[in-house]
Amino acid sequence: MTASAEDTLVLRQDEAGIATLTLNRPRQYNSLSQAMLSALQAALDTVAADEHIRVVVIAGNGPAFCAGHDLKEMRAHTDRAFHQALFAQCGQVMLTINRLPQPVIARVHGIATAAGCQMVAACDLAVASDNSRFAVSGINVGLFCATPGVPLSRNLGRKPALEMLLTGEFIDAATAQRQGLINRVTPPDQLDAEIWRLADAICSKSPLAIRMGKELYYRQLGLSLEDAYAAASAAMACNMDSEDAREGIDAFIAKRKPTWKGC
Repeated sequence: MTASAEDTLVLRQDEAGIATLTLNRPRQYNSLSQAMLSALQAALDTVAADEHIRVVVIAGNGPAFCAGHDLKEMRAHTDRAFHQALFAQCGQVMLTINRLPQPVIARVHGIATAAGCQMVAACDLAVASDNSRFAVSGINVGLFCATPGVPLSRNLGRKPALEMLLTGEFIDAATAQRQGLINRVTPPDQLDAEIWRLADAICSKSPLAIRMGKELYYRQLGLSLEDAYAAASAAMACNMDSEDAREGIDAFIAKRKPTWKGC
């Protein structure tokens, strides 16, 4: 029996090379239960292997993007082993987003709090409606948002990130954009159109160059400056030797649109 849309924790819709994965626990503000994390991991693993998909969008059903971990589920378990496994599972989902060959865009509306804000920070790009709000609010219930702080500290400067982590206070979409958490802000009724414009711009580029570039970008972040340049030089030389690079340069010289071969 096929599960109904109401029973499916992560919905997938494909259109023109763009896969939209929608968190589907609207009554719980798409909180990340163990089951939701497992469903999202499975969806990401499936889309990673799909050569027809060029861009992935992560969205939320209902009034919010994602309110973070399911606190009721967390309190129902008192053993540290459960909590360790839960946070490790969430961390693996975030790593999968980074390691996905396709760029991942967060489509944010309403609130993105705690692990929901973590997911926004973990995504490669993020577009938010102008009424969105962001917080890492665990500190308000006595829990420092250590795992959300990992991608948050890699998006924001040290002091803005620590202010969010230490106060649990919300920031609005304009502040989130100014501090580097999100890329673009738009009115709610233009959110999908803005995401489509961004995704379409990526889809028009060489899929090989996008895939190689994303992998190198995250890899070089953990290297020394010298090692980063060495890795980047090797990546560019490999990219330059590809059919897509030769086609792209020839098309530029000939003033025509390139026909990409890489996938």
